[in-house]
This record gives sequence, structure tokens and C-alpha cells, in this order.
Amino acid sequence: MGKIVGIVNQKGGVGKTTTAINLSACLAIEGLKVLLVDCDPQANATSGLGIQRDDDRPSVYDVLMGHSQAAQVILPTQIDNLSILPGSKNLTGANIELAAAKDRALRLTRALAGLVKSYDVIFLDCPPALDLLTVNVLAASNTLIVTMQAEYFALEGVSELISTLERVREAFNPNVMIEGVLLTMYDDRTNLAQQVTATLREYFKDRLYNTVIPRNVRLAEAPSHGKPVALYDPRSKGTEAYFELAGEFLARNGLESPRSLARKAGVATKPNKPRSSIHLWPYS
Repeated sequence: MGKIVGIVNQKGGVGKTTTAINLSACLAIEGLKVLLVDCDPQANATSGLGIQRDDDRPSVYDVLMGHSQAAQVILPTQIDNLSILPGSKNLTGANIELAAAKDRALRLTRALAGLVKSYDVIFLDCPPALDLLTVNVLAASNTLIVTMQAEYFALEGVSELISTLERVREAFNPNVMIEGVLLTMYDDRTNLAQQVTATLREYFKDRLYNTVIPRNVRLAEAPSHGKPVALYDPRSKGTEAYFELAGEFLARNGLESPRSLARKAGVATKPNKPRSSIHLWPYS
């Protein structure tokens, strides 16, 4: 596959990192080789996968600044097929330090060029801002997943994102497109949620995912244990929703996972087990 997918929205608290962690984990459990790149200075995707915070450790910042090669910075996670290129708070300075560089918007594109053939899919977790880090993600991505809540202000935020995306297309990446729009923290009991969903369906049509991610306590708890929800509580509604999203993601890309093919062939498959050597933040 070798596909790079940005998970974006300049608005905070709309499930970008939750989706980055859990969609990556579900696809990896299904047998795909996945890399998650944490481009957010908050580094929540890193800690949410059980990697202890360490600002002295090489991170995406060092890759963007040319201090390290991306392949040297990648770390394993608790899931065999899932690796992470960690973030750190040092990324905050990248917006300023790269401002005068002629290739400032293409640093991530060039850093990932040598990794594409090594993974089935690479997910890029964005910061909650339309800054230089997000522009780098838009320039490096083949397609985008936009996460959003079913509320009025989310519609305004998406229009700003689309405007930025058009400028990035003109300047750096003419082929990048929105692959899907994902509703998160969804409560279908409210009239507003249903109205926003109808509006999004009218505008985005089949690009709006059929899968919605519900409000779920287990999804909220899992990051504090340094685990994707599929490991924290395999039977939760959050886990079910993200496996459903993984299936829809694969179907849209015309793929079947190795585990799905094995199930059809009647071959028993064993789920990935946590790596005992990983220290779970904050429970090290």
C-alpha cells in the first residue's frame, strides 16, 4: 500500500490523536505494518501508545531539523506491527526555526520518502493548529482523514481547513485529497448531531464515513494507561467502533487485511500481545 494519511483538523479536542492511536492499532492488529508519526508538540500519540515522555530522546523535531534520519528515531510499541516516530515539546520551536528555510513545508515529505515502501500505511497525527507543522503534514500526505464533532463550530473549522488545503495543493502537493470525514464523540440522541450529520453528508457525500465513534468512557481512559483501547478493553464500544472504521478504511482502499484473509482460509490467528519491555506511561 505505502500510503501516507494525515489525520487533521485545526480545532482541538475533536478526536485526532484518539483516532490516530486506535485506527493505527486496529490495522496493525489486523496484520498491516503501520507507522504512526506524532507531529504534535503535546506528544499525546506517543504517550498514548505507552512511550514514556523524554524530551532528550530524538523525535520528529530532530528529523525535521535534519539532526536525525527518520529510520533512526522510530520506536516499537506494544503491538508487533505498529511503530511510532515520537513527538516532543521541542516541536513547538520548529515553527519558528524553520520559518526562513526555503524547503520549510517539505521537510516531512523528504523525511518520509525512504520509509514509504517499508509500511503498508503511515498515519500523521496533526497539532490543533493551521501552522507550519500542519502544512508539512498536508504536503506529505496522499490523503487526509478529517475528524470532527457533530456541532456547529466544527463546520466552520472544516471550511478553514479546506481553504488551507487548496493553497497547499497549489504550492506543494496537487494530488492530496480528503479521503474521509469521521464523526467522533458522537451522540445520536441529539437533534444537533443529526442535523450536522445531514449537512456533512450533503456536502461530502460518500466521503463521510459510515462509521461514527461514540462517546465512550473506555476510549477516554485508555491513554492514561498508555494503551490503545483495543488492548485496554477489547470488548468496549470504542474498540468495536475503531475496528469497524479500520474495516471501512481497508474497503475504501480496496484491501483485505492479512488476518481477514487468514480467517477466510480457515487459518487460526493469534492476536498481538503487548511487549513486556515497553514502559507504560505514566505507569512505568
